Amino acid sequence: MDEIDRHLIALLRRNGRASVSDLAMELKLARATVRSRMEKLQESGEILGFTVVLKNDVYDQPVRGIMAVQIEGKGMDKIVARLNTMPEISAVHTTNGNWDLILEINTKTLTILDDVLKRIRSIDGVASSETNLLLTTRRSSLKASSLKSDGFHLTGGE
Repeated sequence: MDEIDRHLIALLRRNGRASVSDLAMELKLARATVRSRMEKLQESGEILGFTVVLKNDVYDQPVRGIMAVQIEGKGMDKIVARLNTMPEISAVHTTNGNWDLILEINTKTLTILDDVLKRIRSIDGVASSETNLLLTTRRSSLKASSLKSDGFHLTGGE
């Protein structure tokens, strides 16, 4: 991937529906060149897909937070299964370092967030946690719809 590909990807992140003509004009390249580069980025797996961001994705759950969770013992699978039943948790990530899991939490109010945090902290095996509110998202990479997640692992789609 070269500087032109990185610039093309940056333009697509800003507007995934930009026309090839507009992209070509911005990059000062021929439309066929831009189309060819996009196809190569998709074939190589750099671009996994395109997605739509709905108004409700942004505004329906305005209180957003990241919670780092430390687990005691070997109950990771049971804890993750329990977390996956909570609709306020949009993602569960395993991690290294001091924390075992990173949770992405979305709620309508701070009161509801507080309740969710209490429920998470009451799960057997949750040793400690730390939560930070997300104030502004300057950039977000959304996963392609061709990827599947079982709430614990990310795998290629069929």
